[in-house]
Amino acid sequence: MTQPYSIAVLPGDGIGPEVVGCALEVLDAAEARYGFRTERSEVAAGANRYLETGELFDAVDARLRDKDAILFGSMGDPRVAPGILERGFILEMRQRFQQAANVRPVRLYPGVPTPIAGLTPERCEMVIVRENTEGAYVGRGSTVHAGTPNAVAMQESLNTRAGIERVVDFSFRLALGRRRRLTLCHKTNILVAAGQLWQEVVEDLASLYPEVEVDYVHVDAMCFHLPLAPERFDVVVTDNLFGDIITDLGAVIQGGLGVATSANLNLDGSAPSMFEAIHGSAPDIAGKGWANPSGAVLSLALMLGHLGEGEAARAVEAATVEVLGGLPALAGAEMGATTAEVGTRIAELVRSGEADASLVPDSLLGTLAALPDSRR
Repeated sequence: MTQPYSIAVLPGDGIGPEVVGCALEVLDAAEARYGFRTERSEVAAGANRYLETGELFDAVDARLRDKDAILFGSMGDPRVAPGILERGFILEMRQRFQQAANVRPVRLYPGVPTPIAGLTPERCEMVIVRENTEGAYVGRGSTVHAGTPNAVAMQESLNTRAGIERVVDFSFRLALGRRRRLTLCHKTNILVAAGQLWQEVVEDLASLYPEVEVDYVHVDAMCFHLPLAPERFDVVVTDNLFGDIITDLGAVIQGGLGVATSANLNLDGSAPSMFEAIHGSAPDIAGKGWANPSGAVLSLALMLGHLGEGEAARAVEAATVEVLGGLPALAGAEMGATTAEVGTRIAELVRSGEADASLVPDSLLGTLAALPDSRR
C-alpha cells in the first residue's frame, strides 16, 4: 500500500476550526473515493496558544518541518496586539520554510456573484504570484523618539536578486503551462532601485522563455485594470507588499474573501508548503455557522494537486463550485446552510463522484502546472 501523506493541520483561531473541519471532511471523502491516505497531525497554534503559553512559531517548527504539507485555518484575535501573530508565526513560517511564492488563483466561478457589472467567468481566470519572504515584510525597522512629537519611524524593504529570480522563474514556468502571458506589477517610476532590479530579472529570464509574452503594469494602474479588464491577465508576478494588496482586490472580483484560496510554496523541496484560505479569523462570526468554508476546501484542492493527487483535486474543486452555485448568498445567515452543512454537501458530491466537471473545464490544477513535485 502507498505510504500515506503526512499532513500538519493548524485550525487556528476564530472560524478557522470550523472551515478546516469542513476541509477535513472533504478530505475523508476524497480518500475514500480515490484511494490515497493521509496521516494528520493537529497542531495547536494561534491566539489561544499564545495567550496561554507565550509560544509562537519556535514552539512548533520541528513538528511541521518533516511534513509533506500544511493545511492552515486562520490566525488572529483582538486580545493579541497586531503584529505579534502575523510576524511571530505566519511571516516566520514563510521565511524559515522558504515558502517563496504565494500563489493566489483569481477565478470567477459559474453562479458566483461578483460586484463587477457584466463580468463573466471566462473573462476572469488568472493567477497572482507574490514574492513571499522579502520586500517590506522582512520586519526590519526602528522607531526613534517613540511617543514624542519627534517620533521617527523607519521601515526597510529588502529585495535580493536571488529572491526575485526564483519567483519570476516559477512564474514564467507557470505561464508556460497556461496562456503564456506574464505581467510584472511594480512601481518602477517611483521605487526606482527595487523596480529596476525586478525589471532586470524579468528581462533576463524572458530570454529563456521566448514563448511567453511579457507585459508590465504599475501597481496603481493594476488596481484600475484588474476589476475592469481581468481578461488581460494570465500570470501576474509582483513583490510582497503589492501582492498583498492586489490579491485582496482580486478576491473581491471573484466573489469575496470566502471563496479565495492560496498556496505558500517552498520551491526546492527543503520544507513543506502551506495551503490556506485568506479570509482571516473573523472572530465576530465564530461559532455561528455563517462562514463559507469554500476557501478552505479549495485550499485543500490546491494541496492535493501539489501532492500529485490530481484527480481528487479536480473532483474537490468541481464539487465546491457546484455547491457554491446553489447558495443564495456566499456567507452569513442568508447563506441558506450552515458552515458544516456546506462542507457536508461538498463531501457528499466528492464521495459520490457526481460533481459536474463541466463547471471547471480548466481546473485549479491549471494553476499548478509548474508547481514542484511533492517532497515524497
